[in-house]
Amino acid sequence: MHKIFVTFLIAASCASIAHAQVGSIAPFSQDSPVYTLEQAVSSAGGSAPATEAASAAVEAARAGRTVAGLRPNPVVQGQVENVVGSGPYRGVRSAETTVGFAIPIELGGKRGARVAVANAQLSRAEIQAAIIAADVRLQVTQLYVEAVAADRRVATARDQARIASDALQAARIRVQAGRASPLEEQRAEVARINAEANVEQQLRLAKAAHTNLERRIGGPITGVLDGTALDRFANANVYGPVATVDTSSTLAMAAANADVSIAEAGVRLARANRVPDLNVGPAIRRLEETNDLAAVLTVSIPIPVFNNGRAAITQATAQQSQADAQRRVAALDIEQAITDAQAQAANAETAARTASGPALAAAEEAARIARIGYREGKFGQLELLDAERTLAETRNAAINALANYQNARARLERLTTPAPDGGNK
Repeated sequence: MHKIFVTFLIAASCASIAHAQVGSIAPFSQDSPVYTLEQAVSSAGGSAPATEAASAAVEAARAGRTVAGLRPNPVVQGQVENVVGSGPYRGVRSAETTVGFAIPIELGGKRGARVAVANAQLSRAEIQAAIIAADVRLQVTQLYVEAVAADRRVATARDQARIASDALQAARIRVQAGRASPLEEQRAEVARINAEANVEQQLRLAKAAHTNLERRIGGPITGVLDGTALDRFANANVYGPVATVDTSSTLAMAAANADVSIAEAGVRLARANRVPDLNVGPAIRRLEETNDLAAVLTVSIPIPVFNNGRAAITQATAQQSQADAQRRVAALDIEQAITDAQAQAANAETAARTASGPALAAAEEAARIARIGYREGKFGQLELLDAERTLAETRNAAINALANYQNARARLERLTTPAPDGGNK
């Protein structure tokens, strides 16, 4: 009797600390530094190919702005007249040579319009870089949360395996004392085998979660994961009103506004291109007959007969209308997405608080009563196994609910990430 009592005290003690235990599959000691979510995000941001591509796009846009501000290059011109003719103009004896250069003079504000387009494109590239950074943060957060949840599932599975092993030992003592049927020992053995198999399965899933996180951050995890990351709630009052979000400052709206700015600058450039440019060409001519020099001044201007620029303006205006319509669509979509994400995050928080609080406490109490009752002969083994199974399922449900909440919260933060300064103008 005394051995049975000690055995179930050990089982109850293990069950009471299982919820607080996080556990980790990483080979780090308890004194190892904590590898936080911010460190993971920072590491991934520096190694993600998408981030590198966004940085290259920003550099290309800056170079494009420099190119847009450059003036047209002058053209060197050479001309030889009165050659390979007849009579006195036979051969090159009467050749007259003219050497000069032509300077294109842009009219209509073309250079300023090009710079405006390049500035708008640069702003759009910077916003796209911010969007990619926010996407990388969301991806890393989800992988980090999954890794922490997987570690906690491993700890729960190990604890349930210890409880099953202790229950098996208790069942053997009862059978040897003649107080129970050998069937109880067999049931306890089946429960122990299933619990140990579950530990192996959870270890594999946790290893996969850690591998995925390491692959995303571009290197090994240098420390233990922050096991408390699942337990942080954003709202003190989960039943309070949902805060209103200014969608005009979000990344999605900033990108739509930048597209409109590019289209507006394109219309201005198309109108500027309708104005013909001048080509002014001072030159020097050598007269072969007298060997004298004379100045030559040429001025040329294209005649807009076949291409007068109206089609380009029509095209640019249509693109502006398209960008403006897409901005209105984006405004509706982002408002709907944020509203849905807020509801999902609030529901996930309610589920997480309930699962990790009252529901888990009730399951733990039920298991504790079942152990005591089984020890005292008031409950059968089936009641004990059912209570332990319910406790294990409730613990896993609490872990899943907490992970779902953290993921929902991360998605909401991604949608409401503010644009960089000036990005929403």
